[in-house]
Amino acid sequence: MRDENSASAGIEEALQLDVAALRADTPGCRQVIHFNNAGCGLLAAPVLTAMVGHLNLEARIGGYEASAARADGVRAFYTELAALINTTPDNIAFAGSATHAYNNALSSIPFESGDTILTTRDDFVSNQIAFLSLRKRFGVRIVHAPNTPEGGVDVPAMAELMRTHRPRLVSATHVPTNSGLVTPVAEIGRHCRELDLLYLVDACQSVGQYPLDVDEIGCDLLTATCRKFLRGPRGSGFLYVSDRVLRAGYEPLFIDMHGARWTAPGSYRPVATAARFEEWEFPYATVLGSAAATRYARDVGLEAIAHRTPALAARLRSRLEAVPGVRLLDRGPQLAALVTFAVDGGWQSQPFKEALDARNINSAVSLREFAQFDFGDKDVDWCMRLSPHYYNTEEEVDHVADAVAELVRQERR
Repeated sequence: MRDENSASAGIEEALQLDVAALRADTPGCRQVIHFNNAGCGLLAAPVLTAMVGHLNLEARIGGYEASAARADGVRAFYTELAALINTTPDNIAFAGSATHAYNNALSSIPFESGDTILTTRDDFVSNQIAFLSLRKRFGVRIVHAPNTPEGGVDVPAMAELMRTHRPRLVSATHVPTNSGLVTPVAEIGRHCRELDLLYLVDACQSVGQYPLDVDEIGCDLLTATCRKFLRGPRGSGFLYVSDRVLRAGYEPLFIDMHGARWTAPGSYRPVATAARFEEWEFPYATVLGSAAATRYARDVGLEAIAHRTPALAARLRSRLEAVPGVRLLDRGPQLAALVTFAVDGGWQSQPFKEALDARNINSAVSLREFAQFDFGDKDVDWCMRLSPHYYNTEEEVDHVADAVAELVRQERR
């Protein structure tokens, strides 16, 4: 028993972070209590330095010349992200956003009338809208797997739907934007592999919060943004494309001179790598900032981040659970660092957020239109979302919970 306790203590010690140093690296910590990391994480100083330095270089020598001078740094975007999710640089494509990456991936799939898209009731709003657009244009069917009473998709029921419908595409969002649910994407992926089904994962809220391994997940395509828990700049994201998808010849509907070669007046050839999903024009300062953010996350350590960040969210839920007039909304066997709650009484969403803003607390509002299934099941039209990250402190968690309690008391008087 002593050996087991010693090993456990050793693991715990290895996962400890120097929060003071991380906060010193994060200029925004001196201005606000930032609990909107599910929207945008605060930039670390090395990210800011990389971006500003490149813009200065562009101003001095020219944009084309600056990108050529920083070619090694640009390549680091691919190598760093490949290391982050356990793939190769050739399987990574830069995108201006996760939605851009997701829609590019969808556009590569030759949907026909009667094809089925199998998804969950917790998929991201923009993904659901894209599916509806495909239904309108091509006549595809959209099937939603049911949830368990505990919350989150019923994977055995989803697997049965795979066997019944043989969907053209299976899609899942790892962590939805409107709650702390963590979807068992690897478990879904195992069924997809067994049935040889195309599998697309939205990892927007999990990249930078949890270690990810695309081989373990078993996905063919994975999309994410860099601006959230990865703490990269806005206007950046990426698409992972598996070798089997590349070999099968999937390509975006609108492919340009970066992703293909014009081989004859009437023909072109896609490049062999995931670069076929990119366009020729790049925001190079943003690419360099994203590379720096990914490197920073890897240096901090994803295991340590995954240990601390959800723990801060759990502390916040525990504090909010004790506040009369606050109803926690997160469901599921595993919860991420997105804490959602409804407020009883006369508060409306924007005034509540503005009251937190006035206290220098960054938060976000989720509306029913972002999560028609989930919020319908929970019978809410809006909720507040608080999302701490590893550079936040326990004292900030308690301060935010106290602020929420004070605002709710004011309205209930």
